[in-house]
Amino acid sequence: MKSPVDLSPDRRYIHIRHLVRVRTVSLRDMMATGHDIAMGLRAAYLSMHRQTNSYLAPQKITADQFVLLALLAEQDKITQQELVRRATSDPNTICAMLVLLEDRGLVTRQPHPADGRARSVALTRMGHCTYANLSKQVRTLQNQLLDLFRFEEAENLIELLGRISEAMVHSENQRDRPKPGTSEAKT
Repeated sequence: MKSPVDLSPDRRYIHIRHLVRVRTVSLRDMMATGHDIAMGLRAAYLSMHRQTNSYLAPQKITADQFVLLALLAEQDKITQQELVRRATSDPNTICAMLVLLEDRGLVTRQPHPADGRARSVALTRMGHCTYANLSKQVRTLQNQLLDLFRFEEAENLIELLGRISEAMVHSENQRDRPKPGTSEAKT
């Protein structure tokens, strides 16, 4: 088989049998962009969310409601505001989910003993049992996720995701701050 590049007999010319296009790619083009990271996170989250919803659908619990049950299983009798913060959601969404969970007898909401404006949220006995059963069902999915990584990789991923969360919270706080010299900053 002949080479695609041959030297002429007098070695003065190169005969090229195939034309090859060479493209120069900058290092920046080869690197991941913020958009790539955001889209990757979105795809991973939505995929996990759909899978979790399918595991929980027979019990008529959503993945988001499961998160609230899990947070309350970790620490019962916390305020709705604390639940909002830990779930990284907004107050209206959390309130709506708590109403649904309360109607099903899984949580109770009562006035906070020290702050009349706040409400304490706790799992009921049925809420604890429901969470324990759901947790067993979701464990299969969680183990599939964990099996994708070596131990060190899983720890690194958790650290990197935490770094992203912290940066986004910091960015949001910076954006919400009044700019010096504006009328909002003077009040």
